[in-house]
Amino acid sequence: MRLSYAKVAEYPARGQVHFHAVIRLDGPDGPADCPADWATVPVLRAAIQEAAGGVGVSVPDDQPSFVGRWGTQLDVEPICVATSVEGIADQRVASYVAKYATKGAESARTVDRPIREMFAVAHLDVTEHARRMIYACFVLAGTAEYRLIPLRQWAHMLGYRRHFSTKSRYYSTTLGALRGLRAAFRAEQSRQRRGYLTSESTRC
Repeated sequence: MRLSYAKVAEYPARGQVHFHAVIRLDGPDGPADCPADWATVPVLRAAIQEAAGGVGVSVPDDQPSFVGRWGTQLDVEPICVATSVEGIADQRVASYVAKYATKGAESARTVDRPIREMFAVAHLDVTEHARRMIYACFVLAGTAEYRLIPLRQWAHMLGYRRHFSTKSRYYSTTLGALRGLRAAFRAEQSRQRRGYLTSESTRC
């Protein structure tokens, strides 16, 4: 059996990052292969809840005065699909991920660029709530307890420095493959604008 997932980070208006993940159990040969009969939706739901409840991160690492954990707002629901494994199922999953992937840090009314100096925070065109969170990143970055966390560099992202989207290797196509397709598409457009023979014409 193979566990696959895709995860996106959402910035709600209050600025606390939410994570939305699609978690899937595949057979050993990938998405087209069914897992074992015992690997049901209730089993996967229970495993997710147990895993979330058992995770804790000490902050800071060297002086565990605070342990960060998943909150009580953990919500695990199945994504119901049609009888077909393809088509409708792919659209529903893509729609779910895209709904949150299109929400950037600007959804929390912050800015889309790094903030170099603390005095600049007072002049940002942001909400007062976002301004206070940005200030908090600068203040905490200056303390000994949080000196190893790059809060200042990522204050414009309210302290969150990860990529908004991650996935397991076998969940779907790779990012490298997508970049290759985009590069080939742009190259073909460039050839057409310049009046060169396209790759299709060359093959003919």
